[in-house]
Parts: sequence; structure tokens; C-alpha cells
Amino acid sequence: MTDHAFSKDWIQKLSDPYAVLGVSVTADDRRILKRYRQVAKQLHPDIQVSQPSAVSAFANQVLTHLVNPAYQKIKQDKGRKETLATLRFKVRRLTHKQTLTPKGDLAKALMNVPEANIDVFYEKSLNQLAFKQFDSQASFDVITAQVAELNLVYLRRKMGDPVIREKRTGLVATTATQTVEKYPSSPGSQPQQLDYAERHRQRAQEYIRSKNYMAAIQELKDAVRISPRNSDFHCLLGQVYLLNNLPGMAKVHIKQALR
Repeated sequence: MTDHAFSKDWIQKLSDPYAVLGVSVTADDRRILKRYRQVAKQLHPDIQVSQPSAVSAFANQVLTHLVNPAYQKIKQDKGRKETLATLRFKVRRLTHKQTLTPKGDLAKALMNVPEANIDVFYEKSLNQLAFKQFDSQASFDVITAQVAELNLVYLRRKMGDPVIREKRTGLVATTATQTVEKYPSSPGSQPQQLDYAERHRQRAQEYIRSKNYMAAIQELKDAVRISPRNSDFHCLLGQVYLLNNLPGMAKVHIKQALR
């Protein structure tokens, strides 16, 4: 067992419970339970009894300190919502800092996959990685990091359609919370749907790019007034408050995003 294993810093790097389990961020509770049982069986002391003591000890520690807590975190809908909100906030922060640059081949490929193929490529890549994730300590370290990176890239690709968690259905695009129908200008034309909350968010992002944070805050506050339960709006507003050195207000909206 290496010196870094199970140190505080090492465990903090494995903060994505989906990556620790090797399961998709779109997984529902039954799929998560199935994966957990597979991993728990593979790491169980009775299965590891024929392995060298260092290997079996590492397997037991992974099961106790990482796999079990990861499962407890995302086995229920509330925990999955909180985890996804945290991951989305991390994606926004890394994107703003322009440091979300994938290193793994699969994550790099996912960044450039056509939009229509994102979900299929992500699931296939994750299954490919997870298959050998717990074969050894070296594979666990490397593959878990690759899955975590893959998750961030997947969520980043989905940011064009803000995502929420719905029970047993995976990730879906949020629907407009307040729309106004414009009557067609000519017979036979289709009515347009205007999502005012989304317009405020788009304008806020333009202000963020120009570092006009106060204007961005106002736009996002308007978006939140229209759609008060939209976790993506609260998450982005919290981020902008941080950029504007207002940690107290940031905390309020980040907490709201995690509900």
C-alpha cells in the first residue's frame, strides 16, 4: 500500500461519489445499487482472502472509506441532487477559469463528440473504464480519476441545456418556468416560446465575460425571481457573488442550489 493511500488529501481528490463507484451521473437508484453490489462483492474480504495481505488490506480500506460512503451519498434522490449540484458548480468554476482541459483520451474525445452522440459515447466510455476499475490499486487510482474527469466533461457538454435530476429518469433538460406565447405574424406560422428567465441568464453570462459582475448579479436575480427553484440559476449567482467578493451572499445561493 502506498504512502499516499487514504491520506486526507488523497481521499479529498476522490470527492466524486459517482467516479468512486464507477457509475454514470445519469444512473437511478436501482442502477447505483446494482453497481454497488458488484463492487462490494469484488472487494469483500472473503473474495480477497487469496490475495497478498497488502492487496486485501487495500481492498478493505477502499470498501470501507470510499465505496460505502459514496453509495450512502448517492443512493437516494436527495443525495444525488446535492452531488450533481456540486459537480455542476465545479464545472462552472473550472470553465470560468478556463482550466477544464481534459487529459484522458476518452474525456478529450467526449469534448468533441457530436451533440447527438454525447450520451451514448459517455455511457460506453464509462462502462469501458469501470470494467477494470477495481482490479488493482494502480487501476483504481488511474481509472477513478479518468471517470471523474469524464463526468465533468459530460456535464460541461450538457450545460447548454441545464440539467436536473428526476427520480429514476436520469438527467433531463429543465423546462421553461415562465413563457409567453407570441401570436404568429402570418397564418400557418408556429407560435414562439420566450423563456424570460433564460434570457436573463444569457445576458448575465455576457456580463460575466466582460467582468461586469454587478450587472450579471442583477440579471441572475431577475432570473431567480422568475424561476426561484432553478438550481442552475442559484449556482451561477453564487459563483458571481464569489467573483465579486461577496462570500456571504454566495453561500446563500449555493445552499439553495444544493436543496
